[in-house]
Amino acid sequence: MKFIDEARIEVIAGDGGNGCASFRREKFRPFGGPDGGDGGKGGSIWVVADRNVNTLVDFRYSKVHNAKNGEPGRGSDCYGKGAEDVYMRMPVGTLIVDDVNGEIVADLTEHGQTELLAKGGEGGWGNIHFKTSTNRAPRQKTEGKEGERRTLRLELKVLADVGLLGMPNAGKSTFITAVSNARPKIADYPFTTLHPNLGVVRVSHEKSFVIADIPGLIEGAAEGAGLGHQFLRHLSRTGLLLHIVDLAPFETNVDPVKEAKALVKELEKYDAELVDKPRWLVLNKLDVLDEAERKKRVKDFVKRMAWKGPVFEISALNREGCQDLVNAIYLHLEEKRHTEHRAEETQMTEEARGIASIDPADPRFKILED
Repeated sequence: MKFIDEARIEVIAGDGGNGCASFRREKFRPFGGPDGGDGGKGGSIWVVADRNVNTLVDFRYSKVHNAKNGEPGRGSDCYGKGAEDVYMRMPVGTLIVDDVNGEIVADLTEHGQTELLAKGGEGGWGNIHFKTSTNRAPRQKTEGKEGERRTLRLELKVLADVGLLGMPNAGKSTFITAVSNARPKIADYPFTTLHPNLGVVRVSHEKSFVIADIPGLIEGAAEGAGLGHQFLRHLSRTGLLLHIVDLAPFETNVDPVKEAKALVKELEKYDAELVDKPRWLVLNKLDVLDEAERKKRVKDFVKRMAWKGPVFEISALNREGCQDLVNAIYLHLEEKRHTEHRAEETQMTEEARGIASIDPADPRFKILED
């Protein structure tokens, strides 16, 4: 199925019902006073993150989403019925942006997360609210307010722990097939991957992480060249990037170092934060080289790149070195989780100490007591 990761929709909340101007007319109460009820509230439009929804394909073809209007008020103190709210389900990882001003409306990162997209209009007041001692027969009423109307841009960013990046034919799809349950299309020509692929990597029965493969990048990707630029946004949520390099390209005029540096420049052009993410070099297709040539190329590549970070030598085709890489990734992710957890605990402890250190004589403490 084609991966639909972007859509534009319009959400229109319901208008509030108008208030009613009415007077009580009973047999023995000819001047019973005002009894016009309020209008009902218009329906609001909400979004709910649902992990059972995988794409935005439904919103690609369904552009306009409306909520119903509230009913108007009626006489005999009858209030109009409020319209029901509309709930739309979208995949976890969807970023919702106002298409007019660029404001981020919602960022769905957890299953069940609910956010308001368009608020329904409030119902108008009936003349029952305008009765006073000097104005016993008010004819004033107010109209219901209009519901919000917004044009939204939906962007789906896959939620993965690890993201793969590299030039076309670097072996990303072969690698994700070797280490996970994903089965993307693999062929001996570039641009085989046309949409992102997600795979769950099992380190053990209870230990796993999610890896994402996006279409290969080429020089000029940040300006829209190739296919990968459409999916670079998916790498922004990952905690670790694996830069996979074909160290034994089929074409002799291809320089792996030049291609690797060009890819880093494209990341910088697209989003500087991507370059700051932890990134490891994974040198692939080493099975086609003999031992001496292999060591020579690896040493020359690291030297010319002036690379100081982790380097892994693998062959995704025969899975050589893949398990060591998987174990290292899991340890890195676990260490990162523990660090973040400790940081949260430290912050909570500092906040608790700040509360405990309040002087009882401090006026702020008395306000809290009150």
